[in-house]
Amino acid sequence: MLRTLSAIAATVLGVIAGSAATSLADTKKGNAVTAASPVIESADTTVAKIMPPGYAEIAQRRVTVDGEGAQLVRYERADRRNADLGGEHFSVIVADDGRLKGFTRMDLDLVGGRLPSREDTQKIAMDFLRTAAPDLLPGMKISWIEPHDEPLRATRNENFTLTGMKVKMRNGADGRWMWVIVGADRKVMVFERDIVWVTFPGHRKTEKWLHDSWLVEQGHKVRPS
Repeated sequence: MLRTLSAIAATVLGVIAGSAATSLADTKKGNAVTAASPVIESADTTVAKIMPPGYAEIAQRRVTVDGEGAQLVRYERADRRNADLGGEHFSVIVADDGRLKGFTRMDLDLVGGRLPSREDTQKIAMDFLRTAAPDLLPGMKISWIEPHDEPLRATRNENFTLTGMKVKMRNGADGRWMWVIVGADRKVMVFERDIVWVTFPGHRKTEKWLHDSWLVEQGHKVRPS
């Protein structure tokens, strides 16, 4: 029987209360304000809040992300609509130390909706990071906030474009990249952190376990053999 994400995360991450001050970026790049550190959500709590209804866990596998161990868990619609790679899914990566490394929510219901403004997108993204990944906030700088497209395939080989508002950020502490993409429902659609980028010749080094197109390129299947 597949273990739940809660069981994976519970052994390595508890809910941590904090009262220390933490620094976070405001609307002006490079500026920072100070706020009290909130309670940090466990990975399974964050996932439970974000995952769309009607999804069920179908597979999990051990993966390596930049040389570190992690668990990749994939959920698909229980009714099997648009199943398998390229279709609707909710996938999440949790590092062995309990950190939520990222998730992606590819749902047909998000196609074609009205996107939030840049101001609203930033607020939603910052609210998410304060509880799900507050360790990223000190020294964080926003590069840009723009619409971002993701491909989505439907059952009859119909191709759709799922668009969200992407907040791309860099962690000044280690130089790694992170982003939050907010969907038309004003909830976080994609979150990725600790992305290593090779400046020359210019490509992403960090594995793309949350991206179905990359899984196909690498010859991976939904369920590891």
